[in-house]
Parts: sequence; structure tokens; C-alpha cells
Amino acid sequence: MGVHPAAEGRFRHRGAEFVYDDAGHGPLAVYAHGGFASQAQEDRMGLFDWAPVLDAGRRLVRYDARAHGRSTGRPIAADYTYASLADDLLALLDHLGAAEPAVGIGASMGCGTVLHAAVRAPDRFSRLVLLVPPTAWATRAAYARANTAAADAVEQQGAEAFRAAEGRDVRPAVVADVPDLPPTPDERVLPAVLRGLALSDLPAPAEIAGLRHPALILAWAGDRGHPLATADALAACLPDAQLRVARTRGDIRTWGEHIAEFLRPRRSPAADEEGDPVPPN
Repeated sequence: MGVHPAAEGRFRHRGAEFVYDDAGHGPLAVYAHGGFASQAQEDRMGLFDWAPVLDAGRRLVRYDARAHGRSTGRPIAADYTYASLADDLLALLDHLGAAEPAVGIGASMGCGTVLHAAVRAPDRFSRLVLLVPPTAWATRAAYARANTAAADAVEQQGAEAFRAAEGRDVRPAVVADVPDLPPTPDERVLPAVLRGLALSDLPAPAEIAGLRHPALILAWAGDRGHPLATADALAACLPDAQLRVARTRGDIRTWGEHIAEFLRPRRSPAADEEGDPVPPN
């Protein structure tokens, strides 16, 4: 396993400064994290192992979403819908000078971000990796009501009200040992983030069905906020998708290897006959 130091970069877009970590060399993959977290928090949680992706010869850019982690943001709910966050992701690709289609990787909120970006600009992406897809469509309404109530509670009682409500939720067994960390959006902007996510949903199934990108869906079991029903529906909608479900913490630790394998170039029958590799995408 190689050592892949990351360089920090910054860019500005729509009233916010974004901070990202840029590591590795090769075809570009961009990762969007889950809601209320950050790159540093996910590293502390030990959720995902990116080393296999870097070892496989990928340039991996991971960024802190608007108002999360090191990135700044305004207290405007419309800034935090999936569609708005997708605009941020496409702006990052512009900033990086991505001339070729990139791999879009997203977890939870980031999954929504990547799907909206791919529907809007399919030519900007070569493949999609969708981690722990969130509530969507029929299951979204209850999540939206809970987020709106949480936003009201934060405004009335402070950010500790949000943490207290989270603490009452039963955590899925598959991630029961993951550290419980506070939300990274600060108290000034957290209600807007919650309301923006309450206004969000994945693209319509018919729009997703129009995507022709190879897709890898990685889900885990027993999580009401990330139900397997969404992952199953995405696998059924996407024309070229494979789905893996983690039922133990050990299963999640293999996800980096599964992503690396998925991103290896596919070979055409003609290339196999001639012995020439297909260029990576």
C-alpha cells in the first residue's frame, strides 16, 4: 500500500469558500460526503478506506460540502438542497479543470449530490459510486418533517437540541461502534442546512433510468435514514448497476477494495483478443 499525501485546495462559488483534499495521480474521482459531517470527521469515524482507490491509480479529490467542515456557507436553506449541492460539485470539476469525465462518488447527502449532478450534466461523469443512499421518494416525507422540526428546535434551543434528538435514534448495528460526533455546520447555519435537506429528494426514477453510467451501489442494512428500499430502487432504475449490502462492520471495511475493483478499466472483447488495454476512465 503506497503513501498518498493530500494537498489542500480552495475555491469560491456562490458565496462560499470550499476546501478540498487532493491526493494521488491518474484519472479523476471526486467524493462528496454525507450530511453534517466532513472529511476530517469521516476519517475519525474510520468509515471508509480510500487507500485501495489511490493504490489503483486514481486521483481522488474529497471536499467539504458547503457549510460543512472547513468550507463556509450562508444561512439560506435553498443553498443546501441536493440540486444546489450538485451545482457546487460541478463548479468543483470546473475549478479542477476536469477535461475528461470524472468518477462521481457520494455518500448519503453526497449520493443525492452526485445523482443530481449526473442527471444535469451526464457527460461530466464516467462512472458513479453511490454509498448508503438516503431516504427517497415515498420514504422522504417523514425524513423531511423530522428535519424541519429539528431546524425549529435548533433555533429555539440551540445545536444541543439536534444532538439530543440524534442520540435518541437507534443506530444501525452495522455502524454501532462508529464514534458519535457533533454536526460540523455551526449553530448559525445548521437550521438552514436541515431545511435545505428537508426540501431535497433524489432525482425522479425516470431521470435516473436515463443515466448510462456504470454504477456501484454500496448500502448497509438496518438504517431507517438509509433504507435498503432506496438502494434496491436505484439498482432497478440504473441500466448498468451492481449492488452490495453490508451487514457487518467488516463488510464496510471491504468497500474500498470493491470501489477500486469497480474502477479498473473494463476490457472489450476486441481488446482481449489483441492484448491491448482499454484506457481508464
